[in-house]
Amino acid sequence: MNILIIGAGFAGSTAARLFAEQGHSVLVLEKRPHIGGNAFDEHDEFGVLVHRYGPHIFHTNSQVVFEFLSRFTKWRHYEHRVLASVEGNLYPFPINRITINRLYGLDLDELGVLEFLEKNKISREVKSSEDLVLSSVGPDLCEKFFRGYTKKQWGLDLKDLSAGVAARIPVRNNNDDRYFTDKFQAIPDQGYSKMFKNMLDHPNIGIKLGVDFFDTKNRYSFDYKIYTGPLDEYFGYKYGKLPYRSLNFEYKHMPGLDSFQEAAQINFPDSYEYTRITEFKKITGQIHSGTTIAYEFPVATGDPYYPIPRHQTEALARRYKDLAENVPDTTFVGRLAEYRYYNMDQVVGSVMKKVGSLFSIFD
Repeated sequence: MNILIIGAGFAGSTAARLFAEQGHSVLVLEKRPHIGGNAFDEHDEFGVLVHRYGPHIFHTNSQVVFEFLSRFTKWRHYEHRVLASVEGNLYPFPINRITINRLYGLDLDELGVLEFLEKNKISREVKSSEDLVLSSVGPDLCEKFFRGYTKKQWGLDLKDLSAGVAARIPVRNNNDDRYFTDKFQAIPDQGYSKMFKNMLDHPNIGIKLGVDFFDTKNRYSFDYKIYTGPLDEYFGYKYGKLPYRSLNFEYKHMPGLDSFQEAAQINFPDSYEYTRITEFKKITGQIHSGTTIAYEFPVATGDPYYPIPRHQTEALARRYKDLAENVPDTTFVGRLAEYRYYNMDQVVGSVMKKVGSLFSIFD
């Protein structure tokens, strides 16, 4: 069969490889001038490998997903650690025992931290991210670490976001300062772009970059298509636009400086317009005489990065998903096409499941 795939990010590239290995002829259309979607990385003009659309830290508990991607890259083991700047001081984030002891000048053991959190939390029915945070850590930690960052990141207050947003961030009573605790945590040793290049390197796969599907969709004949772009755009915004959060970045290179900050990522929940600063060498492990950092500014318009999880948008998304379920010969998959706040491994897992279910139909 001839398969048309719209988008060359995690969803599109995974689908392309799976179809190609089943003997199908695949054409991938990508409107950007590069593969890899938002995971695209490249060396900047100074030779430092940077993530052009913000830091991408791969982590998963799925051995199936990890083994699939391991066919296309070797890995650099990497455990992401984040510091949060609160009132001019740096604290481990997510909140853990060290955070609480350092912030309040205490010397609590693990049981003491649990008792501290129990004493300060506000029990309430969890309907929003605010409810979840207050019922986990209480009002002071909520204000210091969550509310300001959330307002910048999403353009909304905690009370206006679904509880699932805050649920992504754990609270710990021990000294574990890793951002993620998944079984597999790693970075492609030659970068994400190289991994995608290897994934798409198959005689049954053709790629056209800088091509917008909506401008050219009548030029190509196909038996089936995989769509990974914005869900509302596919249907011409029939019910209105779904809201997405976008990002702008300001990059700065410092020649001759080996290290700029204490951690790969520092969050700024209570000051500045940017949400975080990323120092890429600390993620990639690259040896270089200088270093490059990126300031990250969330914005309301631009390339879609994050579906906005709130009840109002979920209802609108459901109307579009109902339309998608009735489109013949098309599967919608990925963060944008499913309007879901997926991690990278969840995108790959979703594609493997959905594409795998098609093979028996095609046969």
